[in-house]
Amino acid sequence: MRYMATYDLMETIRNTNQWLGASARTLASFPYMAMLPNPAIRWMAAWGEVTERSFERMVAKPDWGIDSITCDDGRDHLVNVRTVVERPFGDLLHFEVAGREPQPRKILLVAPMSGHYATLLRSTVKSLITNCEVYVTDWHNARDIPVSAGKFDVEDYTLYLVDFMRHLGPETNVVAVCQPAPLTLAATAYLAEEDPDAQPRTLTLIGGPIDPDATPTDVTDFGHRVTMGQLEETMCQRVGFKYAGVGRRVYPGLLQLSSFMSMNMDRHSKAFTDQILRVARGEASDHDPHNKFYDEYLAVMDMPAEFYLSTVERIFKNCEVAKNAFTVNGKHVDIGKITTVAVKTVEGANDDISAPGQCVAALDLLTGLPDEKKASHLEPGAGHYGIFAGKSWRNNIRPLVLNFIDQNAGEARSGASLSVVN
Repeated sequence: MRYMATYDLMETIRNTNQWLGASARTLASFPYMAMLPNPAIRWMAAWGEVTERSFERMVAKPDWGIDSITCDDGRDHLVNVRTVVERPFGDLLHFEVAGREPQPRKILLVAPMSGHYATLLRSTVKSLITNCEVYVTDWHNARDIPVSAGKFDVEDYTLYLVDFMRHLGPETNVVAVCQPAPLTLAATAYLAEEDPDAQPRTLTLIGGPIDPDATPTDVTDFGHRVTMGQLEETMCQRVGFKYAGVGRRVYPGLLQLSSFMSMNMDRHSKAFTDQILRVARGEASDHDPHNKFYDEYLAVMDMPAEFYLSTVERIFKNCEVAKNAFTVNGKHVDIGKITTVAVKTVEGANDDISAPGQCVAALDLLTGLPDEKKASHLEPGAGHYGIFAGKSWRNNIRPLVLNFIDQNAGEARSGASLSVVN
């Protein structure tokens, strides 16, 4: 009950701040307030508007907002987001482009389960669907999943990816962004041994911690400093009575958000202060850069506690993937079994989360893969976000990834079926 009370207390604080913002905005907007031409009233309305919007976004799942796309034929096509595989902890989505022939490139974009929704990859999806068939893993908020659905740890995550790859078939090109990179590599190795015909054609790992110890960062140092008991005691709580997942142990999204923001508190404080002043001067808009960024950044989701704890222990502390010692249901997953899937790694030179060296370590683990099927790229001047959604992605990395996919599209693979599983 103590952990549930703490969870509900955080939600109460969030809800109270949202109410205070709404009250301040409403009070300052009453007509009679116009009789008092005081700048403080405009400031109060601006503070209320920014505060209400910010705390409201923390419990709202953002929309993909991709209604149409201009394709290579120069026409605008409607985009329908369809669920093709539905599971308790995550779905497989397909971005169907109406009125367009199916594209030869089939891409499975593996989104992180690291506190934000898959919509964080919105710009990545938009850049790919113009000439690709794009599928995305859409992980669910743990607070909305009943306890009866069971647990979800790194092994379950890996098996979800295995099922998604099996569903899409051997012509799939998998692109894993950040946190899921080591587990996507493990899922591919699992298929290589258990179901070779279902292996993807290519695997691109972007900014992922394959070997966290290769280049230490603040993230990896934190993982080594704290014990698992400390993490479980301080970071994990049980969902309160407001949500369907009542009683489920989670790493709460609001707690994650406080950690995110504390890392750059000065920058965030200045951003919100500047936004309040812009609103007061009438210079802000619903879709200005501040709102576009923070509407996504503040939208956080609860992570299953067992997934969070097993990720820290097995991926960061014990480095099971880096040591090729990862197991699923007690069975060793040998990364050396990957012999036909072309693998490319992408890193950012200025990435302070998954520093250069952590992701490219995957290539050394692929002892059974010919060198001609291995590739790597280090993007100069790019940070973590830029390698999958920024200017570096649009101008340099995306063309390289698509060229890598095309180079391996026509190669016949022994033992791989050419049919697509639907």
